[in-house]
Amino acid sequence: MNAAMSDDPILFSRDGHIARITLNNPTQHNALGAAEIGRFRDCLDAVETDPSLRVLLLTGNGESTFCAGASLKQFRSGDMSGELFSTLTDRLAALPIPSVCALNGNVFGGGAEIALCCDYRIGVDDLRLLVPAARIGICYPLNGLQRYVDKLGLGAAKRILVASEELPAETLLAIGFLHRIVARERLDAESEAFAQHLAGLAPLAVRAMKQILGGIARGDLDSAGAARLAQQCTQSRDLQEGLVAQREKRAPRFTGE
Repeated sequence: MNAAMSDDPILFSRDGHIARITLNNPTQHNALGAAEIGRFRDCLDAVETDPSLRVLLLTGNGESTFCAGASLKQFRSGDMSGELFSTLTDRLAALPIPSVCALNGNVFGGGAEIALCCDYRIGVDDLRLLVPAARIGICYPLNGLQRYVDKLGLGAAKRILVASEELPAETLLAIGFLHRIVARERLDAESEAFAQHLAGLAPLAVRAMKQILGGIARGDLDSAGAARLAQQCTQSRDLQEGLVAQREKRAPRFTGE
């Protein structure tokens, strides 16, 4: 769906093995109110319950801002809270399939955490990031703070959150917030190509390794569960297909079985 043809602030579509969510309220810097958070969570539910989907591609509409995070207007009215926002970020981070965030513009506030919840982040080379929580007087919930430390390390987390530094794309690449920087005109093509690459991998192995690596990073790995996941991959038809495809020097046709 063309974002210009819809006034829905959250666009959702499926194309083959790839799901797409687009934040579509550029006049408000793609900020999220309570209704948008609910719609976003519904989209994630649809992704998780569709076994044909292997990758989520998340982006924003417009050239100015990827996402300005939670609506400050609704914070002032009491319709928004850090806990409500966390229902979205926790849900996105727990998605079993890999997620790619194509950052089409600047990243502010909770928009940075939404991007951080994704597995991979590709950003335009002129974007900047600013989390103004300390400038306003907001302390993020524990799960959000933990995510910054887990993903970026304590030093980078302090620069972004405690010091509220404004960081350019090159610095974000150096600290690991961004995985790749591209020219603006290449963002769609580069993020689509990477999503297609992920969609072509063995889905059982991808899901298993994402789940196991997440447990390792959080320090709550279920070793027995990890062993079961690895065994399922060893016994899968996908492994046999991958081995045959390698021998025949062709692209594998994985089915997730």
